[in-house]
Amino acid sequence: MSASAHSTVLSGARVVLPTGTVANGRVIVDGDRIAGSAREGAQVVDLSGHWIVPGFVDMHNHGGGGASFTSGTAEEVLKGVRTHREHGTTTLVASTVTGDLDELARRAGLLAELTQQGEIAGIHFEGPFISPCRKGAHKEDLLRDPDPAEVRKLIDAAHGSARMFTLATELPGGLDSVRLLAEHGVVAAIGHTDATYEQTRAAIDAGATVATHLFNAMPALAHREPGPIAALLEDERITVELINDGTHLHPAALELAFHHAGAHRVALITDAMDAAGFGDGTYHLGPLEVEVKEGVARLVEGGSIAGSTLTLDTAFKRSVTLDKLPVESVVQAISANPARLIGLYDEIGSLEPGKYADLVVLDAAFDIRGVMRRGEWIVSPAAREGS
Repeated sequence: MSASAHSTVLSGARVVLPTGTVANGRVIVDGDRIAGSAREGAQVVDLSGHWIVPGFVDMHNHGGGGASFTSGTAEEVLKGVRTHREHGTTTLVASTVTGDLDELARRAGLLAELTQQGEIAGIHFEGPFISPCRKGAHKEDLLRDPDPAEVRKLIDAAHGSARMFTLATELPGGLDSVRLLAEHGVVAAIGHTDATYEQTRAAIDAGATVATHLFNAMPALAHREPGPIAALLEDERITVELINDGTHLHPAALELAFHHAGAHRVALITDAMDAAGFGDGTYHLGPLEVEVKEGVARLVEGGSIAGSTLTLDTAFKRSVTLDKLPVESVVQAISANPARLIGLYDEIGSLEPGKYADLVVLDAAFDIRGVMRRGEWIVSPAAREGS
């Protein structure tokens, strides 16, 4: 095969770049990278009437395609990863849930291998260092106060693949754990928390930089007790995760977050569990049984929302069509911002020469027509249009 066969020009689409949208633009793919110029004899793919946006980056995801990142084998994890890739998520951080510390360390070892192989982008530890008052779909008898020594144990077990920890930073050891994470270059995220406004500010000052699924699993915003939501929204050092599935957030809450934090401080996530891209039924999230009805996941015991069945293509379309957010703002929140947070923006998160050729082709209705990861079509535009 000639070298030019690996060079492709995607032309005629609206291309969303960091500087704005280019009408009738083009993206040049050379091997697994975006190039500044095309080789002679490059294949040209006409994508007139479509959008080309960067591949989506999901920094909070527990599974999909019927497979769990929290308990599945390596093959099952890869099945879930493939499902999300087909929906535009070209980079994914695998999230755990609360469990026995030794079991979480073993889990980290498996996920670290997949990180080293380039299949996932690292590990997000959600629990066990969270508040029993705001536990959500986490098993209460396995929760524990943040202990820097135990946090360090999980960092070490991840062999350089730990990207983020969600902590209830108001608990004993919380601030010291935040400082430890910051020293090791791991994101400290405030979530599943019962913190006050003042306690949240202290955690931010200690080095926390992310709000885990803002509004969910934390005290509501109140006029005399503003709690963590106000502290997280007002501070420029914090990026807020949002789950835009129509279940976790009222559209007004989403609009409030985008308006107050700004698109540069929002990360759209799925918080997906096994049923994402798969269907209704009975599943497990860690040790807890979950029933999915009409796409909403809830614990069998207690009825708490247990993650989502969201995929990021749905979040993108909903954000643009129902919430009327600018496409450029949604691209920031679904690609660039999470890529920065997990330390990979030099490789992914925007359509710039030198970066990996990770991109999504959307039609005029913002439905997926193509997905490319590292220069290879996961979903071919021609195949999708002909189906």
